[in-house]
Amino acid sequence: MPDALNPADPAFARDPYPYYARLRAEGPAARVALANGTHAWLVTGYRQAREVLADPRFSNVPPRAAGRPKPDSPAQRARGCLARHMLNTDAPDHTRLRRLSTAAFTPRRVDALRPRIERLTADLVGETAERLARDGSVDLVDAFAFPLPVLVIGEVLGVPEADRADLRTWTYQVGSPADALAPGAVDEAWTSLHAYFTELIAQKRRAPGDDLFSALVRDAGEGGLDDGELLAMAFLLLFAGYETTMNLLASASLLLLTHPGELATARREGHDRWAAVTEEVLRHASPLEGTTWRRTTERVDLGGGAVIPADASVLVVLAAANRDPEYFPAPDAFRPDRYLADGGRAAAHVAFGHGPHFCLGSRLARLEAAIALPLLFAGLPELTLAADPAALDYRPGLLVRGPRVLPVRGAV
Repeated sequence: MPDALNPADPAFARDPYPYYARLRAEGPAARVALANGTHAWLVTGYRQAREVLADPRFSNVPPRAAGRPKPDSPAQRARGCLARHMLNTDAPDHTRLRRLSTAAFTPRRVDALRPRIERLTADLVGETAERLARDGSVDLVDAFAFPLPVLVIGEVLGVPEADRADLRTWTYQVGSPADALAPGAVDEAWTSLHAYFTELIAQKRRAPGDDLFSALVRDAGEGGLDDGELLAMAFLLLFAGYETTMNLLASASLLLLTHPGELATARREGHDRWAAVTEEVLRHASPLEGTTWRRTTERVDLGGGAVIPADASVLVVLAAANRDPEYFPAPDAFRPDRYLADGGRAAAHVAFGHGPHFCLGSRLARLEAAIALPLLFAGLPELTLAADPAALDYRPGLLVRGPRVLPVRGAV
């Protein structure tokens, strides 16, 4: 293994799984040197990942040593404000913040979005077909996997469609290691996001709608959100609302195009098989590579020789836990049938986390995939890859994972 883990390394981003497998072979958690000069404990075992995510001894309040020390600046102040979201809090603050946002993601509200998601998907498939006919090839991330979840979460939250390109750029930058970008790009993105959400919230105060942001602004006050919490909630819900689903759709498309037998079976067998495909993509190509950072409030013995000291930085690597061979036979194989009713009762993956911070939007992400994937491959039945899958660029970093671009072509 390398002397220090560099999440910005394109080779690591493309295929981190051999590294995680070697790390896991040494124990369920290990102290790792990072390229930024710090150290952290990476939890790679499935059972231990679930335990950590549900254990209050692992605080979600960001650890002091999780990154390079940075001098005070407008960008750092903006980052600090937007980082006050509920993923970076513990109970009772987390309980209060989660309660205020849960109403937008109830099963009834999410399921009511189905007709709209179907129309948006059909429109995007049609537009992609036109681009393929005109240009011969398209980037499926840009044409489909990105715009669909952005349009959906934009409607839930009340974000104007015209702003989506800028928001994509900024959120991509803040979710990537600074070493992978041009100097100053991350700071500029944090500052831009802060300014954008400040103005968006002001607009919702002036002219509220039926969206979640308007409801959060309207309900601010006793027991509600202060201005800083509103900004942080806006950032989190937008970022989490499309990043996970974008990577899910992109990775699913790539896996199905490189496993034509599985694609043919899904087309033939229908709903249950498509649902199994979604679950296996979530496990095999976890859209969230890792959780947010945690910090131990006391010494914790995870077993297997993994004893984490107090005040240590800890990262639960969901992508590694989802390929733990003790719980997932042939973990590196893409096998949707493991999630069928007669597939042998596969372990529940942890792609959406576990415990009190389990992803609020998991039902929405699954619904989008259940609608989008069948319609995409029905509308574009001759879709093929237009690039070597082993050479595709992936998102750098330890937070989110998916192909940055996915070139495809239609009929040859």
